[in-house]
Amino acid sequence: MSITLLRTLIAVADTGSFVAASDQVHVSQAAVGQQMRRLEDVLGAALFDRQAKPPSLTALALSLIPKARAVVAAYDALLADAGSESTLVGTLTLGAVPSSLHGLVPMALKRLMQSTPQLQVRVVPGLSSDLVEMVDRGAVDAVITSALDVPSSSLRTYHIAHEPLVLIIAPDGPKGTPEELLRSLPYIRHARRSAAGKIAEDWLVRNRINVQSSMELESLETVASVVAHGLGVSVVPHICVPDPVFAGLRRVSLEAPGRNLCLLTRADCPKAPLIERLVQEILEAVRICKVSLNQN
Repeated sequence: MSITLLRTLIAVADTGSFVAASDQVHVSQAAVGQQMRRLEDVLGAALFDRQAKPPSLTALALSLIPKARAVVAAYDALLADAGSESTLVGTLTLGAVPSSLHGLVPMALKRLMQSTPQLQVRVVPGLSSDLVEMVDRGAVDAVITSALDVPSSSLRTYHIAHEPLVLIIAPDGPKGTPEELLRSLPYIRHARRSAAGKIAEDWLVRNRINVQSSMELESLETVASVVAHGLGVSVVPHICVPDPVFAGLRRVSLEAPGRNLCLLTRADCPKAPLIERLVQEILEAVRICKVSLNQN
């Protein structure tokens, strides 16, 4: 039995369809279907109800998933224990909060891939709570997240940066104290179901500031863009490696804690050497950006 077949089975279970699994394992949808039929032939049992649309896993298949994960993890660990350089090649699946995708992630990955040119990277955006669940069940190798709580002791945490809360306003916006600006200008709210949105809402409540909310947006990048066009103000974390839009905003310190950006990976992740290298490049990207901002 091929490890590849088990990896594909796990991908189908994690993504819920042959189409989505094909993206994760980097083959065509038809190839996923062929691999799953081959696995059924090897096992002599049906793993999918193909009358369902899309095909769904049978009870037998669901019972095999934890065992398949264990086999794949053991195989990857064997390669790592042998000291093989294969731990620095292959595929890295990285989950990340959207606010890191326009600055921090590409900057760190560029540095990483310059030293590991054979590496393939798949990036999965998501909310912090979703990302924690994904890495905990092994659907991704690591995640960059601002999760308020990390529930599982099976996860290893690497601190990336603290991002204090700031008020953002267009460069040509009116002057005033944060409280004056928040009470007098339209408020652009970051989705309250996100970790960053919750932190901002808690700060407003603690300081008893009633805002005139004009819109609620799903991502920090969209919030920054709307603010840059002069449509209002917002309270957000000071993104440690900002994109040009965020960097161009006027930022007013609120002297308040914000969010802690961190990287999470499973403690038993077989790609630990690669994750360690990624963490080094992430921290270096943060350092370079901090030096650049201080010089400006």
